[in-house]
Amino acid sequence: MLYPPKRPRVVIIGAGFAGLYAAKALRRDPVEVLVIDQNNYHTFQPLIYQVATAGLEPGDVAHNVRAIFHRQTNFAFRQATVTGVDWEGKTLELAGGAREAFDYLILAAGAVYNDFGVPGVQEHAFFLKSLTEAVNIRSHILRQLERASADPTLVDQGVLNIVIVGGGPTGVEMAGALTELFSRVLPQDYPELDLAKAKIILVETMDHLLPPYSEASRTYAETVLRERGVELRLGSTLTAVRPHEVELKSGEVIPTQTLIWAAGVRGHPLVDALGVELERGHRIKVNPDLSLPGRPFAFAAGDLAGSKDASGRLHPQVAPVAIQHGKHIARTIRRQLRGQPTTAFSYFDKGSMAIIGRNAGVAELSRAFLGLRLRGLLGWLAWLFIHLIYLPGYQNRFSAFFNWVYNYLTFDRHSRLITDMRPALSEVTDTSHQVVPEQRVSEPPPRIAKREAAASPRRREPHPT
Repeated sequence: MLYPPKRPRVVIIGAGFAGLYAAKALRRDPVEVLVIDQNNYHTFQPLIYQVATAGLEPGDVAHNVRAIFHRQTNFAFRQATVTGVDWEGKTLELAGGAREAFDYLILAAGAVYNDFGVPGVQEHAFFLKSLTEAVNIRSHILRQLERASADPTLVDQGVLNIVIVGGGPTGVEMAGALTELFSRVLPQDYPELDLAKAKIILVETMDHLLPPYSEASRTYAETVLRERGVELRLGSTLTAVRPHEVELKSGEVIPTQTLIWAAGVRGHPLVDALGVELERGHRIKVNPDLSLPGRPFAFAAGDLAGSKDASGRLHPQVAPVAIQHGKHIARTIRRQLRGQPTTAFSYFDKGSMAIIGRNAGVAELSRAFLGLRLRGLLGWLAWLFIHLIYLPGYQNRFSAFFNWVYNYLTFDRHSRLITDMRPALSEVTDTSHQVVPEQRVSEPPPRIAKREAAASPRRREPHPT
């Protein structure tokens, strides 16, 4: 009896933009596709900050991976954590001792935030790379408000101050969303508090915001944020982070228990177990076709890939690059299967956009789109439209659109819920030191009372692999 030949197996580590678009692009090819991720859902990273600021629900920006590929017959998914690769045997090592064989491997595990060695960041800062972290930020801010409501004198001690580090699109969008939350939404919930005393401070190392953008867009963003009450610390860096304050290079000490870190990323720690060459930023060195040197069957994509443009500069770690990486690698595998030579990756930059808040955005399109520069309401609408189109799932799009319309018309945000499973205030003896930004939702709270604080180590949430 004759059996059909076994089809090559393409294993993709990571269900981010690069991994999903590579899997989709291989849907008609004679291969078997397996995606491995620690989570069973894809997170739409550009909108995750809106979960942290109560604008959207976690389910609005996440979509079940299996549901995305219901109609793709050559697709399979496994929820697992990759711990290493046996290059000779072409097998992946998974947590728990399991193994998965591959013929082609796509490394698309993403990135983690880079703390640049600043003391105290890992212990006290909030990061924004997962849904759990976004929910923790939202819950922490609301919990601080509840504490201040119970004891209004805490407001003068800076308990409501929020410091954001990083003046790129994420930091700018976060600052804009928070200032709108504090000025338009929260006063209805906490009329007893003087929320004008709550400071939102954006710290950026360079002397301007939005480094990749034109001077006009940068100036516009800075003007809007200042007009809306955000304090800017441009040309400044953090030198230390402590439980109740942060210190700047200038010597300024800012009282705060809420530090949101959006100051750059580095390749996922998984690369340390791979034995591969690295580029700056802990990114994997790749050939022009995105394959690994000496391993034409293995590829790196997305934030993990150290791909470069014609001038030798690393491509930005943004979603459009990751999407194009995934599609290009699928084409490269297809060409290899056909015995054809591979081609070099070339990034087509469609432009950049960011929103600063209600009716305020910037959009800079490439020459292919007439080089349009949109600011204000048009830039804001363009941002909303593009992100709605790329958001996976019709239900997600409808829900996000409904929430945006509701928020816009009512000046309200219905997602003001404390849902990170930490103890209620009545269960905690002293909460002033409880800054545990990355605690897993399913874990018990690390500190229940003062006497237990020293015995409870901080838990880090592993990022998707």
